[in-house]
Amino acid sequence: MSNTDVVVTGIGATTPLGPDVATTWDGLLAGRSGIRTIEADWVQRHDLPVKIGAPLAEEPTEKIPRVQARRLDRCEQVALIAAREAWADAGFAESTDEYAEVDPDRLGVSIGSGIGGPVTLLTQDDLLEEHGIRKVSPLTVPMLMPNGPAAHVGIDLGARAGVHSPASACASGAEGIAVGYQMIASGRADVVVAGGAEACIAPITVAGFAQARTVSTRNDDPDHASRPFDADRDGFVLGEGAGTVVLERADRAAARGARVYARLGGYGITSDAYHITGNHPDGIGQIAAMEHAMHMAGLPAGEVGHVNAHATSTVVGDVGEAAAIRKAIGDDPVVTAPKGALGHLVGGAGAVEGIVTILSLYHGIVPATRNLATLDPDVALDVVRDEPRKVELSAAVSNSFGFGGHNTALLFTTV
Repeated sequence: MSNTDVVVTGIGATTPLGPDVATTWDGLLAGRSGIRTIEADWVQRHDLPVKIGAPLAEEPTEKIPRVQARRLDRCEQVALIAAREAWADAGFAESTDEYAEVDPDRLGVSIGSGIGGPVTLLTQDDLLEEHGIRKVSPLTVPMLMPNGPAAHVGIDLGARAGVHSPASACASGAEGIAVGYQMIASGRADVVVAGGAEACIAPITVAGFAQARTVSTRNDDPDHASRPFDADRDGFVLGEGAGTVVLERADRAAARGARVYARLGGYGITSDAYHITGNHPDGIGQIAAMEHAMHMAGLPAGEVGHVNAHATSTVVGDVGEAAAIRKAIGDDPVVTAPKGALGHLVGGAGAVEGIVTILSLYHGIVPATRNLATLDPDVALDVVRDEPRKVELSAAVSNSFGFGGHNTALLFTTV
């Protein structure tokens, strides 16, 4: 590898399937579901048509002291948990007093969030309306601002090379990783903690998605509600969680003998300029994102053996992405869609699914797409179903597409 190559040396996550990467990965391979009935009184109080979601498998307060947790929005909490796991996994010290291995001026952070802290906003507004200004927390703005997750991770790690927070809806986490690549490739940083975080299972978000008719209403069968590529799909399931990776200059990682999971060979970032919620009917932005990622990595389409699809389980979106994959890469790659098990983590989705892609490359096994009973005939792809598939892989693409026409494709290779 070239000294300018960017590699992944640490991974961290907290998801509906588990409180860390290992349990999340094991859950995907075992075919478990993180989707269940939302146990909150506001579901009944507002008579919401959607009563299911994919909440965290473990509450953040199991890892973050309650005093600190009260000063953080939930999306900031999950970002910290994922970042600390990735940092430790990369072999760096966990204490802020022992960061001599990484020069703070050469350490960056790039963590996206699609929505930020709406739970804080709503809670504090309720307090203002009911009890007046004295009950409003002075930390309200730092807790609700969308750059909060990245900012808190940057403070926690002592990162001074720059802290970025892409807000590109469901592509935010993947774009966070792409921006991390840019920071290293441009010479601004040697190490970047990158990814995405989201925690917005709340009355207003659930109601908004329900009104837009983008979410599943299979309330009586949560385990089978999220059905990417299935002919009987009826929408996505809102989830929460975070994923982060430690990106590092390849020569630096080699010099310290770091374990390398994969090389981040390239990325593609495009925009549809078409519709605020719908993707372009010809998939031009999605196709271009995948093609840019392959061009940047110097790989022909035939060398991409696996695609981790964005596939949210919406009626139009899944078919559109399938057509874009066939156009950009072909119909040979082995495809999977983790949202059948994880739900849709919004700003955290691209990062967590990027980690799933990395592990598929690293272990040579692709998790099955959960709840795929009858493949939609318009999909026409080799989608893994029923059980994981062992595959020899050298390159894989992870897709993330968001409201507003944001498209990001990440291309990882083995090392």
